[in-house]
Amino acid sequence: MKPDSPQQSNLASREGFKVLGSSFRDPSGFVFKNRDGVILRQINQIYEKDFLQFKQSGLLDSLIKRKWLIPHQELSLEYRLTDDAIAVLAPEPIPVISTPSEWCFSQLKDAALLTLEIALLSLEHGMILKDASAFNVQFIGSRPIFIDTLSFTNYQEGEAWVAYRQFCRHFLAPLALMAKTDIRLAKLIGNEVDGIDLDLASKLLPSRTRFSLGLLMHLHLNSKFQTSFSKTGKEQARVQAVKSRKITKAGLFEIIRSLKKTIFTLKWDPVGTQWADYYEDNSYTGQTFENKQQIVRKLLGRLQPNTVWDLGANTGVFSKIACESGAYTCSMDMDPACVERNYLELKGGNSERILPLVVNLASPTPAIGWNLSERESILARGPCHTALALALIHHLAIGNNLPFDRIARCFASLCQHLIMEFVPKSDVQVQRLLNSREDVFHGYDLDGFLQAFRGFFEITASEPVEENGRIIFEMKSKLQVLSQTGKVTVGQGLIQGAQSCT
Repeated sequence: MKPDSPQQSNLASREGFKVLGSSFRDPSGFVFKNRDGVILRQINQIYEKDFLQFKQSGLLDSLIKRKWLIPHQELSLEYRLTDDAIAVLAPEPIPVISTPSEWCFSQLKDAALLTLEIALLSLEHGMILKDASAFNVQFIGSRPIFIDTLSFTNYQEGEAWVAYRQFCRHFLAPLALMAKTDIRLAKLIGNEVDGIDLDLASKLLPSRTRFSLGLLMHLHLNSKFQTSFSKTGKEQARVQAVKSRKITKAGLFEIIRSLKKTIFTLKWDPVGTQWADYYEDNSYTGQTFENKQQIVRKLLGRLQPNTVWDLGANTGVFSKIACESGAYTCSMDMDPACVERNYLELKGGNSERILPLVVNLASPTPAIGWNLSERESILARGPCHTALALALIHHLAIGNNLPFDRIARCFASLCQHLIMEFVPKSDVQVQRLLNSREDVFHGYDLDGFLQAFRGFFEITASEPVEENGRIIFEMKSKLQVLSQTGKVTVGQGLIQGAQSCT
């Protein structure tokens, strides 16, 4: 889509233009959306010298050639939003924006290793990576890619790596906690835009990690250095101490290579969680499961979605079927082991059409950051064209005590079309949920399900999966139909939100 052409250069006159909430901290430039919903990046005069060096050194071309940095088209200055622009870029859109808290262990690890590789390549070209935030990495399917073109500055001999502490907070600390303490500690990054405090990570890690040279140096001793100043209220002194350090370029290479080795050796085995082996231990016979796949494949073929959210995807069997239909697919599950297995398999196949994410639909990723507007919630990144909710309704209604009507309203705001499997109370999986609790779910039946969902969806098709009562429904959201007439306000739109490149 070609951006519309601004006729004036006054920010206040840009009706319909919007600077993204995640793009205000760096004076070097900002990302904004024009009237057509196209994402553009403005580069300001303060960054001119660094941007010229970025291009002339060959670093920009080298990063794009390696598929490490999002490609862009440089536009005429007539597309600028303010007068201090020296360049306007139109980056290739990211299909779906994700946050680090939604990544499995290996996704965060691969994002960390990519950041370090970029740091090393930058030094080779006479530049240095000034920002090492995990939010500067996104995934196109299973491939990580750096998205912040303004993160590079000219290297000055003897200077320390200013992004070192940020890298340790955003990558090293959470990865070490996930690998050495408990995978569930990944949740610590869910409400933070600045990563995990190193002193907290140091306290939570087992004492044996001090015998790892990399963790000792980059995490435990680094934490001690930070807190030695903060306890005395001398933050300015800490900053000055970092700036006054003289480190040779060879020394910087060694620090970054040491971090790379430390990150590379961190491992986590995705076993032992409740749902990681679901497909090997469920109520389906082989023929029934094959029938279910054929039904879903047929419905997707009829809908021809461009985007699919597979909610409760487990290890991604049906996500792959959605991808085969031509849809870019978000494969979401709350179990980190399932997502880890899904990602590793996709990574091995070099897939760029399925994005695995750790998402608990009963407690979805919230909006975070300044004014709760820096990073959007997962729900605000919708709606998608089609959502899959297979063998999920009983976990929400019985496992999480959610009434049918609330589930229906939520799904109707998330997608234009829904492919949903109803699982009756007689099903062995539902009975497993009820084994440890009193059955107070007297309205959990097909009639109650249909009554609730018909309030928010038009049911367009249904097919039985097996004799014991499982049925797959195809539905069309009434909220999404109304939103096109302006009667109902829903999410900003997956395609618009997905083009965010901050």
